[in-house]
Amino acid sequence: QVHVVESGGGLVQNGGSLRLSCAASGRTFSLYIMGWFRQAPGKERDFVAAISRSGRSTSYADSVKGRFAISRDNAKNTVYLQMNSLKPEDTAVYYCAADDHWAGWTVPIAQHEYDYWGQGTQVAVSS
Repeated sequence: QVHVVESGGGLVQNGGSLRLSCAASGRTFSLYIMGWFRQAPGKERDFVAAISRSGRSTSYADSVKGRFAISRDNAKNTVYLQMNSLKPEDTAVYYCAADDHWAGWTVPIAQHEYDYWGQGTQVAVSS
């Protein structure tokens, strides 16, 4: 059983920063590709960022490029999402997900490729 737990959400002002953390347990953490997704009120869940098993490859949604950074510490079994220059439209529940089977050259951005999901953490950006 793989357990994924997010933390670090909260309320921040427009232009502020937050860092989300996600811990995954159950198997060797370095075997997982890790991704972040978000779901705004009344909208579908969308891809935000993903990082390869080694951390050398990343992918970002266009809406967050240059503002968000995904990283991982395999020794701590944790992946991070540093969010800078936050905007009200970044308000959403942020979900962390783990993929333990992907064999492609790039990291997956489709939700259905991810096998294990956390419960989500709320991020609210005030205008």
